[in-house]
Amino acid sequence: GYEEGGQLTEAVRRRPFSVVLLDEVEKAHAEVFDLLLQVLDDGRLTDSMGRVVSFKNTLIVMTSNLGADAIVELADAPEEEMRAAVMKALHGFFRPEMLNRIDEQVIFRRLTRDHVAQIVRLQLKDLEKRLAERKLTLEVTDGAIDVLVREGYTPQFGARPVARAIRKLIEDPLSYRIIAGDFASASGVVVEPDGDALRFRKVAEHEGQAPA
Repeated sequence: GYEEGGQLTEAVRRRPFSVVLLDEVEKAHAEVFDLLLQVLDDGRLTDSMGRVVSFKNTLIVMTSNLGADAIVELADAPEEEMRAAVMKALHGFFRPEMLNRIDEQVIFRRLTRDHVAQIVRLQLKDLEKRLAERKLTLEVTDGAIDVLVREGYTPQFGARPVARAIRKLIEDPLSYRIIAGDFASASGVVVEPDGDALRFRKVAEHEGQAPA
């Protein structure tokens, strides 16, 4: 509203020692870049109430997909060649005065399958925690991890489909099995590969592992 400060300035005013993440910044409105230029140049912004908000203790991180195609196409090329292609894409979009005020430009190479496997294991931690609340342990074998990596990784989109793969191959079918009472007497679940799919094996209480 008219009597409210801006969302960004208000957040920084309340917590000046903050990290501000602007994801896929190239999609922002042109006016946002004018504001960013003012922040990067002067270290402050004035909100709609006329209050000056200092950004001197604020770290601003901007992510962008500009040059992502070049990263995929030049994955096996020398670092300098790939970096030059990405920087060309950045300079073709951002004004020079914007790029010149950015302290550091970090370019990430595309994810490898090993990286994606690590991401899969990290995202499975949340499911492990939820199952633990139901007194169930979760073990996902290396073969099952490989299936999730194949399903959840593409060079173009990186690891974004990983969460969807976990939901499709583990969370949804396992939820139905739990609701149906298939694991009522189990103390844990083992997830194993079954071709391009996954199967669940229950760990029966006091009986070791038994097929589900």
